Amino acid sequence: MNSDERLQQNIRHTTGQHALKQIRAIVDEENKNDASKARALRWLLRYGWIVLLVIIAVVARLTGVY
Repeated sequence: MNSDERLQQNIRHTTGQHALKQIRAIVDEENKNDASKARALRWLLRYGWIVLLVIIAVVARLTGVY
């Protein structure tokens, strides 16, 4: 293997490693976003019905139903 082939192989290897690091960063960001969406959904399921009841009570009070 001459020095040009070895240099080209090293360049391909380094480029591949850099691409994999960039892909990993994108995947990590997507996983972080998915986790935050899941937390928001859990909060909504846990406390959303209470907020909905309060809104219904306020609307009922304002319209004179209650």
